[in-house]
Amino acid sequence: MRQTMYDLRLSDPILATWALLRQAWSFMNKAAETKLAKVHLTPEKLGVLWICRDFPGTITTAEISRYMSRQSQSITGLLNRMEQEGLIGRVPKRKGQPFTELKLTAKGQEACDAGASVIKALIEETAQVLSTGDREQLHGFLVALRDHMADMLHIELTPPPDVAPDETIDVRW
Repeated sequence: MRQTMYDLRLSDPILATWALLRQAWSFMNKAAETKLAKVHLTPEKLGVLWICRDFPGTITTAEISRYMSRQSQSITGLLNRMEQEGLIGRVPKRKGQPFTELKLTAKGQEACDAGASVIKALIEETAQVLSTGDREQLHGFLVALRDHMADMLHIELTPPPDVAPDETIDVRW
């Protein structure tokens, strides 16, 4: 592993862990932004497309916000831009359904497939730096951190409707 100017040697190991986690995520996100730009997407747009594609049934803005850990207002702006680009469409409110639902358009499906291919290649390339055991251990650490932060923020982590809590969710690549 090469040392760079970003290889922080902080005296406080807890702060060093936090800084490394932030740097790793920042670099991973920048790599995703760079690669996805070639197919005219951002990580956020791909996230919305992927959720719309694979969510069981129709989906609302609030559900997208929850799955992306974003505020509804920021997601609403993103959804408006994506609708203008023809990537998603809004399903008119039905009787008894107080929320606007969203659906993927054919153009959105095509963009999602292209973006998923790009991200899959990036994930596979990135995953190679860790052994299977390392990935399993990291997964456990990240779950612990996520769950702690969700508790701290009073965020309830629940599966989509009709999915049992211990059931895995199939994700199409």
